[in-house]
Amino acid sequence: MQAAESDRGTADALQVLSRGTVIPAHPLALTASRELDVVHQRALTRYYLDAGAGGLAVGVHITQFRIREHGLYAPLLELTAQEAGDWTSRAVALIAGVTGPTGQAVQEARTARALGYTAVIVNVAAFRGLDESEALRHCRLVAREMPIVGFALAPELGGVHLSYGFWREFAAIDNVLAIKIATFDRYRALDVIRGVVDAGAQDRIALYTGNDDNIVADLVTPVTVRGVNGEVTVRFRGGLLGHWSVWTARAVELHRQATTPDADQGRTAELLRLGSRVTDCNSAIFDAHNAFAGCIPGCLEVLRRQGLVDGAWCLDEDLVMSEGQREEIDRVYREHPDLSDDEFVQENLDRWLTRDTAHATRP
Repeated sequence: MQAAESDRGTADALQVLSRGTVIPAHPLALTASRELDVVHQRALTRYYLDAGAGGLAVGVHITQFRIREHGLYAPLLELTAQEAGDWTSRAVALIAGVTGPTGQAVQEARTARALGYTAVIVNVAAFRGLDESEALRHCRLVAREMPIVGFALAPELGGVHLSYGFWREFAAIDNVLAIKIATFDRYRALDVIRGVVDAGAQDRIALYTGNDDNIVADLVTPVTVRGVNGEVTVRFRGGLLGHWSVWTARAVELHRQATTPDADQGRTAELLRLGSRVTDCNSAIFDAHNAFAGCIPGCLEVLRRQGLVDGAWCLDEDLVMSEGQREEIDRVYREHPDLSDDEFVQENLDRWLTRDTAHATRP
């Protein structure tokens, strides 16, 4: 009976991922001594779930890649999965980041599978400078272990540019369910989308935005490809974003508005106006003017102000906010107060910080 329930839960979570949803990149909560703060780590998971997020991404950039050096990879995946299962009865797409050479990535995928994760998101930056066939082989081997989410990540953010040919071959892998596009480059984003469409995989593979400078525009803009399969129009179905690790309740509202069918022209224009404001907030929180150097502590600083973490501490003591970044966050708070979800957080913070699940929401 338990196995049948587990299979149904996995199938439901896969449906959530396929339909498109809000997936925050889950930060790491630390104490002042830079040890895992279990109470606030659980509070973050509870916050995202109560805000309406349909998924959580753990072990990714915002979680801090150095968790692996500190032996925190499996414990964090386990803590998040357990908390999600205890806190809500609805299906949640749990995405685990896998990184490094093939042996490491395969082992991390096995860990994620054993802990009940839905899929893994694969960054092939370790193959920078090598033939793309090596990266494709890597992805196929990981896909034998778990359903995978592709990751088109700009080199400026630690990724590598990949060709249209790579994405067409990647999209042909049966176990690819989604691709997060974070190219920060319209031309490169179109390469990914063309590859998916020309592989005939546009129904199977959900497109997720990761473009912090273009979140709303990605969600509301239909993309037409005229390729080997004729004219095909696709849309981004959701977002997997570090930016959505903060003010998540507002992100859920935004996603719902942007992906509601048959939006009229006036509403689309209003959403695009809102999009410029979202990008302005991102510029401060993600430290865009300093090449994103302070993006992780910037997210933690917003969560600190809300009481969801005790401090903006990172595993790397040198990873701190850039000069002037705190003042920029002050500015966007002042200029865009309606984009924060401070009131929602304050109404629920005590409940999220309890050490048990007596106050769980199980809709």
